Amino acid sequence: MALGHIGINIFNFEESRSYYSLLMPLLSYELFINDDDQFAYRPRENKVGTYLFFYEAEVPGFDQRRVGLQHLAFMMPSRESVTNLHKSVSDMNSQIVHSPREWPDYPSPYYAFFWKDPNEIMLEAVCHKNS
Repeated sequence: MALGHIGINIFNFEESRSYYSLLMPLLSYELFINDDDQFAYRPRENKVGTYLFFYEAEVPGFDQRRVGLQHLAFMMPSRESVTNLHKSVSDMNSQIVHSPREWPDYPSPYYAFFWKDPNEIMLEAVCHKNS
């Protein structure tokens, strides 16, 4: 059974709304809900996948070492798409944690990069293909 949706608390609500409005189309997601107190994205063109809901947090401070969300990984169709996304999120002034590369400690093939959103939430783009 597929995961239906994930709810993510964010502190910098309007900054995050703007950030994700640029990011999510690059990941083949489309806007689903855009209310004053939440926004959400779903896979584009009615594709099966997990919806992402964003809610305003009352307290700042994400820490991936605490109980809860560690990071979100987005599956990419090719290594080239990983590299292209890296350029796009770099242009968005995202904090790049690890540039695109092979990750030999993970099940092969694993080509990925990691970055942080405006709330310090770790995001990943990964391709599990050799091309």
